[in-house]
Amino acid sequence: MTELGKFLSKKSVNKAEISRRTDITTSRLSDLCLKEYARLTAEELYLIALAIDVNPSEVFEEIFKNVELKNIA
Repeated sequence: MTELGKFLSKKSVNKAEISRRTDITTSRLSDLCLKEYARLTAEELYLIALAIDVNPSEVFEEIFKNVELKNIA
């Protein structure tokens, strides 16, 4: 499960409802939640945040919490 999938699961949201409100297909949402290779666009992230009534930065920070800059020394 991807970080988005974990986030949506933690929030107990209905993917069908997100799909209806955002026009992101349920198939695409499933890919974003289950497949690590699926890349979330900024627009999709923003729409999902609006649909579940959370601040987009909360979703962003949770999904990308493990992303770090390379240590160049």
